[in-house]
Amino acid sequence: MTRPPIKAVIFDKDGTLFDFRQSWGAWTRALLAELGGDSAHLAAVLGFDPKACDFAPDSPVIALTTAEIAAILHPHLTGLTLAELIARMDHQATQAPMIPAVDLPAVLGGLAAQGLTLGLATNDTEAPARRHLTDAGVIDLFAFVSGSDSGWGGKPAPGQLLAFATQLGLEPAQIAMVGDSLHDLESGRRAGMARVAVLTGIATQADLAPHADVVLADIGGLAAWIAAQSQA
Repeated sequence: MTRPPIKAVIFDKDGTLFDFRQSWGAWTRALLAELGGDSAHLAAVLGFDPKACDFAPDSPVIALTTAEIAAILHPHLTGLTLAELIARMDHQATQAPMIPAVDLPAVLGGLAAQGLTLGLATNDTEAPARRHLTDAGVIDLFAFVSGSDSGWGGKPAPGQLLAFATQLGLEPAQIAMVGDSLHDLESGRRAGMARVAVLTGIATQADLAPHADVVLADIGGLAAWIAAQSQA
């Protein structure tokens, strides 16, 4: 069945707009330093290699919500409530040195100039997400910004994506979901959206291709792909 023209795009944030290893490797190092204790053990719990500043493919940091990551980490800590841990994680997230995967003002500005409405759906919480978009100089390009604490749940559930479609008055099939993880693509599938995978996260082409309509090196190739769909 032929898809209708794509009129909007909803992006994942980490690993999609921002390079995952460079950005969240720094966050994880800072969080482990702040928490103290057996940092080697905590790093192993998070599937993180501090020396290489890299993540195991099944690291909970890659795709889970802040609350879910905290729930995994909390049993290995003492003297800190779960709520306090989440607050510390959120604070570190706002301070994380986010490294754009591409020239975001140019690429996202080009998509907006193409007439596409842009949204964000992240398993990070909303306040750090808005801070990261603001620091990158692109917050004004987004008509919708949702975190895991914004009221629509986290991915792979489709709540954030469907809220974006409802806000715009579009059918989900008129929207492309762009992400770097299987959680992103599964949320797009459940929502009934086109699914675009990018390779600026941890997952590989082989991981993502069976679950995506297309796999791109990064979001810089998105405008051409969307334009090609309208001509198909």
